[in-house]
Amino acid sequence: MGFRLFIFPALLIGMILSSCRHPLLTTPEIPTGGLNSKSPEEYPTYSGDGRFLAFASERQGHRDIYLFDLQQKRLVSLPNLNRRDSSQDQPALSFDGRYLVYVSTERGKSDIMVYDRNQQRSTLLTANVRGSVRQPTITGDGSQVAFQTSQLGEWNIAIVDYQTSP
Repeated sequence: MGFRLFIFPALLIGMILSSCRHPLLTTPEIPTGGLNSKSPEEYPTYSGDGRFLAFASERQGHRDIYLFDLQQKRLVSLPNLNRRDSSQDQPALSFDGRYLVYVSTERGKSDIMVYDRNQQRSTLLTANVRGSVRQPTITGDGSQVAFQTSQLGEWNIAIVDYQTSP
């Protein structure tokens, strides 16, 4: 009798899971067409509107940031963002994908930069920060950036107002 009670709930759960789309039964899609390459693709992040996906990869032999337009299914050019003498990593996007915040080693240490796709230029946010920085994030409107910093000897969160107007 105890054996039957054990089988019935297991059978019932199996029937319920097979009759609906359950996350455990869904196979993830791995898109092609510029999104994935033979290099590791890391730190994926969506824009708030879901149109863009930014990520880091070593496709050119050094760490760069890439932006993929999910509607047009193609990579988006990011002039003046990636540089051969530094690495770019850990991207995050504003709501509409205009602003991209990331970690750069351009000055020989980790820094937080904000790239404006309209102006095609990056702005350094951590010129006066000593220690390491990592894991930046940006508000939907691009006005504030938060990140982790070891400036005070332990990992803390810092917030910088990023003024988007000249």
